[in-house]
Amino acid sequence: MAEFICTTCGAQYPTSDTPPSGCRICQDERQYIGALGQGWSMLALMRRNHFCNFRQMEPGLMGIGVVPQFAIGQRALLVRHPAGNVLWDCIPFLDDAAIEIVQALGGIRTIAISHPHYYTAMAEWARAFGATILLNAADRQWVTRPDPAVQFWDVPTHEIAPGLTLINCPGHFTGGAVLHWAEGGRGKGAVLSGDILQVMPDKKLSFMRSYPNMIPLDASTVRRIAETMQPWAFDTIYGAFHERVITPDAKAVLDFSVRRYLAAVTAPPVDPG
Repeated sequence: MAEFICTTCGAQYPTSDTPPSGCRICQDERQYIGALGQGWSMLALMRRNHFCNFRQMEPGLMGIGVVPQFAIGQRALLVRHPAGNVLWDCIPFLDDAAIEIVQALGGIRTIAISHPHYYTAMAEWARAFGATILLNAADRQWVTRPDPAVQFWDVPTHEIAPGLTLINCPGHFTGGAVLHWAEGGRGKGAVLSGDILQVMPDKKLSFMRSYPNMIPLDASTVRRIAETMQPWAFDTIYGAFHERVITPDAKAVLDFSVRRYLAAVTAPPVDPG
């Protein structure tokens, strides 16, 4: 018996003797089935040659990834807060060393996740730390391993703790969310964005229905995302990967990125040469 984990997206499934017939996260057009077909692993196997790496992003914020890279390759972010630490997004791996390190950092009170591609091993993490999992109700159909720790929110914004607010930004998924951390960005505000505001290699942002399959969002949806973020103050955006960070002037970068995106999907490209 094991909780099988999809090797392409990292989604974990309930305990069973045999793996599911397929991963429903990867069967959706926003993901894909790997070139070699559906593959499965499990924590017991991964613990032979994987481990968590930790990287301090700024005071009070720790990035947690998986080495060697597994599935999508995102990292989680641990926000240290007086009311209890929050794990933003999740990863498909956990071992005793990671548990000991996170406990030394104050444990985890709440796990909040941007969208279903990063649900991964959220139940494993919640059980290890006695944490509550917060997911947007619009995406409840994508929970592959139900657990009593899961709670759903269904309002435009949901305050986890003072200065930590979930913001619904429909686009990549209907329940897509970002986390606004008022004290982040070294006191100037930070947004933890997952794939909802995707930090790209040029340190600008893009907005897609599917990133691997390059299915864009429509212009009106991206305008609504920009309008949703406009009232919030922030100087830094932390994307889904260790190196994907925009700082300083992240709000100005968001404004520029929205204009660039809208121009690309509504008008012929202009060759600057």
